[in-house]
Amino acid sequence: MDQRAEALQQWLVDDLNLDVKSIKPASDDASFRRYFRVDLGNVTRIAMDAPPEKEDCDPFVTISNALHEIGVHVPEVIEANLEQGFLLLSDLGDRVYLDQLDNNSVERLYGDALRTLMVIQAAGPIDDRLPAYNEALLLTEMSLFRDWFLQTHLDMALSDEVISELGSQFQLLANVALEQPRVCVHRDFHSRNLMQTEVNNPGVLDFQDAVVGPITYDLVSLLRDCYIDWPRERVEYWAMGYYELAVQSGLLQEEHEDEFLRWFDWMGVQRHLKAIGIFARLNHRDGKPGYLHDIPRTLRYVQEVTSRYDALAPLHRLIGAI
Repeated sequence: MDQRAEALQQWLVDDLNLDVKSIKPASDDASFRRYFRVDLGNVTRIAMDAPPEKEDCDPFVTISNALHEIGVHVPEVIEANLEQGFLLLSDLGDRVYLDQLDNNSVERLYGDALRTLMVIQAAGPIDDRLPAYNEALLLTEMSLFRDWFLQTHLDMALSDEVISELGSQFQLLANVALEQPRVCVHRDFHSRNLMQTEVNNPGVLDFQDAVVGPITYDLVSLLRDCYIDWPRERVEYWAMGYYELAVQSGLLQEEHEDEFLRWFDWMGVQRHLKAIGIFARLNHRDGKPGYLHDIPRTLRYVQEVTSRYDALAPLHRLIGAI
């Protein structure tokens, strides 16, 4: 057991006076956070270890409370030691959406997830508790694709002309994101962060990086998931169904209909470029190669969408040459 795991166990046993039967790893994470399932005999809890010098627990606690207040099924923060970076959370189980999704279950599971997303967007925080998903952040995220995937992972030598062209494409994508109505954005709303639960399905995890940003961001994160894919026609049917719900809820207006799929498509390209860059960085910087096999699917999303928009032809050509 490493030093932080020992300190976590000491906090649970000595400070919280819990009768701990066992502590086992609960899930992997693409950050520096770790999660452990704590067996207390009559109930299990999740202990989160977030080294303070690398991760800040405050946003997790703040956003958990905010989402819990509006009825979203998130882990309840039972105990916290922010100085050490330890949280004790309620356990939402181990039935990850990704493992439960198939052609028979997808309509029901996505239906529940989309209803939850509507609650987050209609009632979630959009005040100063959340940072803005601004132009600088959007562009910084897309630069991960250039720096970590193209230049580091593929070892591509990019000319000044290609770098400039990429920058122009990134700016176009950011502009389309910024023209959309702004809502509470989970920012990682996909099948690995949703848990199938018996009551108030789904459980929602990994919300600590939430921002105020584009209305299509979480929708495309779910429907064009980096970890599982569905036919384009089905995805667009779900997306337009959500558009209709958003109009009924007052989040969108009927005049947004003609723009909605373009917003959805372009937002997906922005997110997927970021994700590809993160997957490459996890391998090269953090020694986590497990996400590399998700790059081809994510790259196919970008290639397919950019093939349908003349304005994104330079990006399509670049990806086609990889």
